[in-house]
Amino acid sequence: MTDPVRYEAHGEIGVIIVDNPPVNATGVAVRAGLVAAADAFAASDQKVAVLMAAGRTFIAGADIKEFGKTPLEPHLSTLIHHIEALEKPIVCVIHGTALGGGFEVALGCHYRVALKGARVGLPEVNLGLIPGAGGTQRLPRLIGMIPACEIFTSARQVGADECLKLGIVEAVVEGTPLEAGLAFARKILAEDLPVRRISAMTVAPYDPADLAALRTNVAARNTGHVCHLRAIDVAVAGADLPFFEGIKQERQGFWDLMQTPQRAAMIHAFFSERAVASLPELKGVVPRALGHIGVIGGGTMGGGIAVSCLLSGLRVTLIERNAEAAQKARDGIAGMLADSVKRGKLTPEKRDALLADALVTTDDYAALSDADLVIEAVFELMDVKKDVFTKLDAICKPGAVLASNTSYLDIDQIAAMTKRPQDVLGLHFFSPAHVMKLLEIVEAAKTAPEVLATGFALAKALKKIPVRAGVCDGFIGNRILKAYRTACDHMVLEGASPFQMDEVLEAFGFAMGPFKVTDLAGIDIGYLTRQRLAPTRDPRERFGDWGDVLYAKGRLGRKTGHGHYIYDAQSPKGRPDPELLEIIAEERARKGITPRAFSAEEIVERYMAAMINEAARVVGEGIARRPLDVDVTKLYGYGFPRFRGGPMHYADHIGLERVLATITEQAKTDDFFWQPAPLLQQLVAEGRKFADLNQG
Repeated sequence: MTDPVRYEAHGEIGVIIVDNPPVNATGVAVRAGLVAAADAFAASDQKVAVLMAAGRTFIAGADIKEFGKTPLEPHLSTLIHHIEALEKPIVCVIHGTALGGGFEVALGCHYRVALKGARVGLPEVNLGLIPGAGGTQRLPRLIGMIPACEIFTSARQVGADECLKLGIVEAVVEGTPLEAGLAFARKILAEDLPVRRISAMTVAPYDPADLAALRTNVAARNTGHVCHLRAIDVAVAGADLPFFEGIKQERQGFWDLMQTPQRAAMIHAFFSERAVASLPELKGVVPRALGHIGVIGGGTMGGGIAVSCLLSGLRVTLIERNAEAAQKARDGIAGMLADSVKRGKLTPEKRDALLADALVTTDDYAALSDADLVIEAVFELMDVKKDVFTKLDAICKPGAVLASNTSYLDIDQIAAMTKRPQDVLGLHFFSPAHVMKLLEIVEAAKTAPEVLATGFALAKALKKIPVRAGVCDGFIGNRILKAYRTACDHMVLEGASPFQMDEVLEAFGFAMGPFKVTDLAGIDIGYLTRQRLAPTRDPRERFGDWGDVLYAKGRLGRKTGHGHYIYDAQSPKGRPDPELLEIIAEERARKGITPRAFSAEEIVERYMAAMINEAARVVGEGIARRPLDVDVTKLYGYGFPRFRGGPMHYADHIGLERVLATITEQAKTDDFFWQPAPLLQQLVAEGRKFADLNQG
């Protein structure tokens, strides 16, 4: 193996090259190599040095193989201080991304230039941490307290042009990293530019009111998290101290956060996101071609799927029921692409090219004859979907993958409508499909391995997080959702209010309470699901009727301005509807229920126990292969708080014995709903955790 860092002499200029593919991570060998290269430069005749990286990116962060292990010397902060202390100037060339420790290394250099398209960031808060190698101390000294705190509390990536405006880099240039570095090094020589250490700078004065406003916004955006505000506190405290005293404050904050449950949860989420697409049965399986995608249905979901494909460079043919509907679908897609232009994600020219060259909207199914993969996104009724697949089977070319976007329905029944069930699978997108990252890939009984692999390949192309699911009503996410929503409704029947439930669960960390979610999705969806399942409903099943009452009144949620909450100009995010409490009170009286008060603790305990118990069934039955598949599904599709790691990780954290005890206690009054999952009982008996099932 070649050394991951090498030093070259180019006349009066030394060049330090990090070459540790694929992303030049700062593992121990890279850190040691950089120290040695810095020493070689210090002892050389070269007067200025360039620090750059080979390959597609600058140092993109830490080596994930070292996560959770005792750090080996030289530590990253030691390396950065070593570089900064050099008596001869060093310029860093940033290309690709400089994230986390990579950006901190760049801040340790005396000058920085960026190639066009480069990005920098300090994303440690995504792991429940703060920058730990000087990021909270150097960045405020370089660009000011407010913009620095905004960068490391948002975890966003800052583009090259913004870096130049903020003063992070001295120049944005074109060319190769070596060309850019040598050019700026010659400038340093020609102008006799001195060593410029950020550690010697002071933080520019700022308005405390601006900092207070930032703290308020950060707290509101990150309810329940502790690391974001700790990062601000450390930065502010360090600004009033000598630099190396500030570094000590930062290091203490970093190590304090390392010990928190939030850090463990977010590290679990980080690794689970990367592990979820790794299925042993797909190793070596080659997916089918993906270039031309068909979409059936141009509503909100179908349009969003089409946009996601277009933005990923795929050709799309969208089918609607008639020419008028096809034009309406095209207009809707154009509107979504226009929003991407407004957000700076797409140029107007690129939008126009996509609409002109990459999108066809028509009512003629024959236009799908050469599509590589077709995604059906029509109304959630089995008969409608069966009709679509009968047509696709007759028209699509041999080897085309046929996918249904169903949220609940049986993929095996849909596949049976074709003569090629091996080519059929489920692709459950989440709305809005061009924004939401989760994609449930549903493997039917006869789905061929290369077809399943093609589903994962599509997810990768669309930059989505894929989770393999088996066939059952609701797959992973919606099946578990039904269980904890049922527990939620039970508590409302027994005396809690929907508004209390939302408030408590949002305080727990959910992005949105369950009844606000229902209003957002549409009360009609729950109504239609209940109607579909009514013929097979067990007479022992308890459920709430008030959703059916709201449906009958036309109160379907946000889309009608009235659901559990009232949505209008006065309250665009919704205010509680007092009439709903009357409707629920009438139902309680009709069912002979005497309401009682609920504490926040009891609401969380029962809600989570129902979620965890059903998740254990889903894993035990093989619908989800591993507990981490459940965690990723809930984190990315259902607003589960990331700082709690997902329901299975949370269960491990509070103890499976405690979860089982809650279920057993509730079963005393309702042994139909509260039946302990066999897998949960087994793990408790064996003294094991869900995490033990994630191995291998």
